[in-house]
Amino acid sequence: ALRLPDADTLDENLSAGDESGWYERLLERLSDSGKSLVRHVGSSALWLAGWAVLALIVVRAFWNLALSGADLSTAGSLAGSVMLLLAFGLLVIERQLSSESDSQSPEAGALAQLVRMTLIVLLIGALCLFFSSAERVWPARLAVLIGLLPLGVALEFLLRAVLSVFSPRNPRSEPRLLAASFIADLLRWPPRPLLALQHELHNRFGIDLRQIWAFTYMRRAFLPVLAVVAALGWVLSGVHEIPMQGRGIYERFGKPVDVFGPGLHVGLPWPFGRVLAVENGVVHELATSVSAADTFEQTLDPAEGPPPGSANRLWDASHINEKSQVIASSAGDKQSFQIVNMDVRFVYRIGLTDAAAMASTYNSADIPALIRSTASRVLVHDFASRTLDELLGEQRSELADDIGKAVQADLQRLDSGVELLATVVEAIHPPAGAANAYHAVQAAQIGAQALISRERGAASDKANQAQLNASVARDQASAAAREILAGAQGADLRFSAERQAYAKAGQAFLLEQYLAQLTEGLGNAKLLILDHRLGGDSAPTIDLRTFTPPADPTAPRKAVQ
Repeated sequence: ALRLPDADTLDENLSAGDESGWYERLLERLSDSGKSLVRHVGSSALWLAGWAVLALIVVRAFWNLALSGADLSTAGSLAGSVMLLLAFGLLVIERQLSSESDSQSPEAGALAQLVRMTLIVLLIGALCLFFSSAERVWPARLAVLIGLLPLGVALEFLLRAVLSVFSPRNPRSEPRLLAASFIADLLRWPPRPLLALQHELHNRFGIDLRQIWAFTYMRRAFLPVLAVVAALGWVLSGVHEIPMQGRGIYERFGKPVDVFGPGLHVGLPWPFGRVLAVENGVVHELATSVSAADTFEQTLDPAEGPPPGSANRLWDASHINEKSQVIASSAGDKQSFQIVNMDVRFVYRIGLTDAAAMASTYNSADIPALIRSTASRVLVHDFASRTLDELLGEQRSELADDIGKAVQADLQRLDSGVELLATVVEAIHPPAGAANAYHAVQAAQIGAQALISRERGAASDKANQAQLNASVARDQASAAAREILAGAQGADLRFSAERQAYAKAGQAFLLEQYLAQLTEGLGNAKLLILDHRLGGDSAPTIDLRTFTPPADPTAPRKAVQ
């Protein structure tokens, strides 16, 4: 029991210990590496990077430039008041930090700039809350755009934290504030971005930009050059480029004088002359109804993917661009109305003439809205005298042609400059809620019509069969009567002929008829004639002998003459 373990047992124990301790060694190495990194760059860099990442996440979560106006009422005013109180407290802190000298607190200036940045964000946010309403969009957009300021500062802090890895701390010198922001330092009046850059270069690298003659010349020549560039830009505002798919109405002192085609055109500078863009042959498709789905951006569906929802034409579902319409209805002697859903689309463009371009620009503020209102009026007037069965059974092309002609006539009367290229009736059907009931009614009507047609077919079949049987019986009776009549006429003629022959021939005719009848009657009979007059001198003899086989006893025997 006290003997030493052998070599194999010792190796197994060591290998088991190695397998169970590799995870602890890995954690120990990671811990040592983390401690070494913290000693190298300092914990302040890690905290700065963490807060910067958190700020980026918050700004990204609330970033939405598509926000619409909202009426916050009392809650918005209360939140704005709280933000103003916080801004007042930050203003006191900012004034206190700004009054500190660099010798007493070197970090006071950088902290004052960060507080100033926070103060600006709070003031603009409170302003947006006070002016927020359902009719105004700019407060919500401005509240989102002000997030660019903390976003830029957070990105700068994150970059400083990453670059601090390559600039380790010097234990012999006092550490500098890592959270100093160049973007926040620009928030001063008057803004001097070049002065801040000059101070940074002079403090860090010892470069004094004031001693460089080129920068001095640039500062002196900046305003004249800027004025010349501004004047040249103002003169060039009279040069207009018209794309291939567009036209331009040139206004000189506010009066339209010409319609420019595609290409470069020169006119008076702004604001004495300007060009209003007009489409040139661009084709649009417009539905008569507008739904909430049209306000969102529609993405293209892949060719191999499932069909889009707009391709659904089943009656039991409501579609995006369908519009409810009241039509006439009749139930017996009573007049009523029905509701149907329809999807009518118009393909249009601005007229290609100059007069049409000017009319579409100056006579119509919103061409799609004008087409929709005109089409709605025409549809109400046109469908007021049509029933559901007429709409469902009428040819779509003829119906679309009638609607298109009526809408085009109204648009021409309004001098809108719009040209309708096509009118498409995509769908006309009962509302989705009544689709199943209408299907049941249609199925019952179809079943009743099929049953009526089936019974009419059976009755027609029986009538035709009876007519056929009657015709066959009549034909057979006519044929039999004709046959009997012909036989009687033949017998009459034969009797007349025989009477005439008897009158002329007498007994000879009778003998001839007797022999003819006898020949006809005995033509196929087997006879044995015995006559003593046969054979002349010898008497008649009957052969009574019998013959043994192979003679056939059934064969007829020839009589002895």
